[in-house]
Amino acid sequence: MEYRLLGGSGFKVPVLSLGTGTFGGGGDFFKAWGSSDVSEATRLVDICLEAGLTLFDSADVYSGGAAEEILGAAVKGRRDQVLISTKGGFRTGAGPNETGSSRFHLIQTIEASLRRLGTEYIDLFQLHSFDALTPIEETLATLDTLVTAGKIRYIGCSNFSGWHLMKSLAISDRYGLARYVAHQAYYSLIGRDYEWELMPLGIDQKVGAVVWSPLGWGRLTGKIRRDQPLPETSRLRSQMVVDSGPPVDDEYLYRVVDVLDTVALETGKTVPQVALNWLLQRPTVATVVIGARNEEQLRQNLGAVGWNLSPDQVTRLDAASAVTRAYPYWHQHGFDRNPSPVEG
Repeated sequence: MEYRLLGGSGFKVPVLSLGTGTFGGGGDFFKAWGSSDVSEATRLVDICLEAGLTLFDSADVYSGGAAEEILGAAVKGRRDQVLISTKGGFRTGAGPNETGSSRFHLIQTIEASLRRLGTEYIDLFQLHSFDALTPIEETLATLDTLVTAGKIRYIGCSNFSGWHLMKSLAISDRYGLARYVAHQAYYSLIGRDYEWELMPLGIDQKVGAVVWSPLGWGRLTGKIRRDQPLPETSRLRSQMVVDSGPPVDDEYLYRVVDVLDTVALETGKTVPQVALNWLLQRPTVATVVIGARNEEQLRQNLGAVGWNLSPDQVTRLDAASAVTRAYPYWHQHGFDRNPSPVEG
């Protein structure tokens, strides 16, 4: 397993990490992801450690906290062998202060996560979303205090806009506070918006990408083809936008899958393995969060490392997945002094 530095820190993480959204299966939303209990989760952790995958990503809202509890039980007695990342900031209760990134809620959230995980510290804590109501100074000062107290080792954010992240970094620099070294963001062959602003920002400010939903909500599993029904277990059957992701034009998806099929045949790999390997060759990507309902899926996803696509194969996948950028990125792209970080 390859390890990479996380952003501008000295902290190394494996290029693949295991997401624990499939742990617990609480409620219809998370049950659609998976429902691993402690026994199955422990087996998945065993397989990960055998492969050199040591980073496990969770969140306080996954199955109402059950995912963190199951992860804590699965790594019990071997905390020194694993890295734990988790997220907070979404609503955790009905009270007016049980949401967001205020000092009140962050301390409450992190203390609760530590209890559920059965650990004294979190290796990487990430804000799950941007809180526009809490002053950024309050959020960062709170996170800095928790880092100083040893309860958090490194901090990151998730689902931020470019200006959210840049303003936060500027405030950290101004006041000498802990700095975000990671941004957990959606990025896939059929979701390349990350490249327009967040990737150049990540390169400039040394913020590593922790990629979530790298297979585009299951669209790049190899099970979706022209004139074929959706798999029975596909999250795409959900009517919730957040669960099925942004809409993707059918013909665009088929075009990308066609090239994935061709490259998969050339490499002797599966479609998901090719899609994951493509991500691992992109600038700023530190680790890709993979999910697994079971042992078979996990072993398949682990096969995405230990080899590399050829430059020609990357070029063909780039071309198949290219889309017209939103303004001002299409306009900026036309100037030779503002090149794309991907295209040089």
